[in-house]
Amino acid sequence: MICFPNAKINLGLNVLSRRTDGYHNIETIFYPIPLSDVLEITEAAAFSFSQTGIIINNADTESNLAIKAMRLLSTFNLPPLDVHLLKAIPFGAGLGGGSSDAAFMLKLLNNFGQLHLSVEHLEKLAAKLGADCPFFIRNVPACGTGTGNILTPIQLSLKGYYLVLVKPPVSVPTAQAYAGINPKQPAISPQDAIRLPITEWRHHLTNDFEETIFALHPEIADVKERLYKSGALYAAMSGSGSAVFALFDRPVRLEEQFAGYFYWHGLLTL
Repeated sequence: MICFPNAKINLGLNVLSRRTDGYHNIETIFYPIPLSDVLEITEAAAFSFSQTGIIINNADTESNLAIKAMRLLSTFNLPPLDVHLLKAIPFGAGLGGGSSDAAFMLKLLNNFGQLHLSVEHLEKLAAKLGADCPFFIRNVPACGTGTGNILTPIQLSLKGYYLVLVKPPVSVPTAQAYAGINPKQPAISPQDAIRLPITEWRHHLTNDFEETIFALHPEIADVKERLYKSGALYAAMSGSGSAVFALFDRPVRLEEQFAGYFYWHGLLTL
């Protein structure tokens, strides 16, 4: 069986407060996008795992989130599997690629093994793997609160807009991103900001990580600035970075401008 774990972008991300458990309360809008990995499982005589595409250096098999997801279902009578993962979503980018792989593995195994686990059960399992993971179970636009694990589906469509993703050759560890954050309440919540015309989002829909991360990695700030100069209606860093996305009302080809960077563009259909 095969599936296509997709990436996400964050439309606004506000860090509201520090929690007693060491994490932070946030508010953000998760939006699925069509950039996807490929995950395939086949029954085998013994377990094996292989990966192609973007190679994650120094990552052992058991640290891969898709494999961790598989281990969560080890109490079920599933046969040994050959697992192949083709990575197309860059890591350290704020696009949720690893989280998506994990959630899609849970859904894939639920279908493969006819486990009949409910969506709610799958979300609880996904939450054990990471704050972003539950979002990819339903995989629809949603407001994320708590650590990002409390999801409220929302009515939002960016269908017809053109999305550009640019990731400089740097990665931002999540701990580093949070280290410079001063939690605060936003002037306007992401849920309210997205009700405004998209041309006004740049003034109201903010990512709290940008100030710190842009100071540490000015090349990320430069990407955002160049995207706006190229006619973007809205541009922002996704999650804790380092990818920057932009929404356009027309097709654009900016590959040459961002030579040496990860670059992807596509038409949004959701």
